[in-house]
Amino acid sequence: MTAALRFDPIRLPEKCEQLRKEVRAFLAEEIAAGTFDPHKPNREDTDVPEFSRKVGARGWLGMTWPKKYGGQERSFLERYVVTEEMRVANAPTRRFFVADRQSGPVLLKYAPEHIKMDILPRICRGEICFAIGMSEPNSGSDLFAAKTRATKTDGGYLINGTKIWTSSAHIADYMIAIFRTSPPTKENRRHGLTQFLVKMKQPGIKVNPIGQITGQYEFNEVVFTDFFVPDDHVLGEVDGAWKQATSELAYERSGPERFLETYYVLTELVRAVGPDPDTRSAEGIGRLVAQLHTMRRMSVSVAGMLQAGKEPVVEASIVKDIGTVWEQQLPHRVRDLAAFVEETATNRETLERQLDFAIKTAPKLTIQGGTTEVLRGIIARGLGLR
Repeated sequence: MTAALRFDPIRLPEKCEQLRKEVRAFLAEEIAAGTFDPHKPNREDTDVPEFSRKVGARGWLGMTWPKKYGGQERSFLERYVVTEEMRVANAPTRRFFVADRQSGPVLLKYAPEHIKMDILPRICRGEICFAIGMSEPNSGSDLFAAKTRATKTDGGYLINGTKIWTSSAHIADYMIAIFRTSPPTKENRRHGLTQFLVKMKQPGIKVNPIGQITGQYEFNEVVFTDFFVPDDHVLGEVDGAWKQATSELAYERSGPERFLETYYVLTELVRAVGPDPDTRSAEGIGRLVAQLHTMRRMSVSVAGMLQAGKEPVVEASIVKDIGTVWEQQLPHRVRDLAAFVEETATNRETLERQLDFAIKTAPKLTIQGGTTEVLRGIIARGLGLR
């Protein structure tokens, strides 16, 4: 093997547990106020701007960033706790989550200073939403097959082409996208891609929503027609975005959101079986909780490595591979166990409604953020197996 695979044994410090209590109290207040219902993952109000601003006011966005940009200079482990509690509560995080998780760190690393000073504080205040423009039609999960062109012109670039499966593009204020600025070379097919900051809701951009079987509209097709991007919106090295994107995905692929997206059906099952479950239910739930605990330890480890300044690309890919397969299968496992739940269980109707939604949404989980096949290719290369 060419790379040592390592998950550092990380324990959350006491300050993280104190923060967890604060986040839980805040979420309980918002639930009581009717901001969102944690038992309704299929709600349509997944974009709640006022909630985003409240989270920002608490100092829970851009937590690890420098204070000069609106951040708090707190640890990745503290941010992990906030993310975990938000996800477990089914909080409406759509407006700020991508910006906080990965777009902000990209801007911190590659954007000009005046853009950092303008955009990063607004992310920290929960005021703006980001989308990620990577996938394209007819290219599957092959990022390096991108064909959307960025052609040099006076003062910037003209963008022509299409991105697809772009989450939240219909509400986004900005997109960080990868466009082709040069052809690939025979020696390196990854060459020729450049990362750009795109200001949405401008002439030359058309966003077409893509409906899902759940009835929600989360994904979009984004069409660029002679869309102008100024030179100072180029992020990092021209023609060298593949290296930046690889590092970025360590942020996207390793968090608790990669195994908690259907978690609500497990907690609802526990409520349904009650304090005295039969042997089959106890064994099944115990097995699922043990698996969840293992994934959580791995995910916390990656957060600790990010805190230490490492780039755990392979470890993050493993977390996403294992996590998304697990959360995709979870509704089916819960459905099997739920067959033995008494019809008189007080939350039986809620459990069935949640299972209906979770089973419909599950297919996307092993696609978004990198398919299982692509992830396993990354893991294999990282371990020197291909």
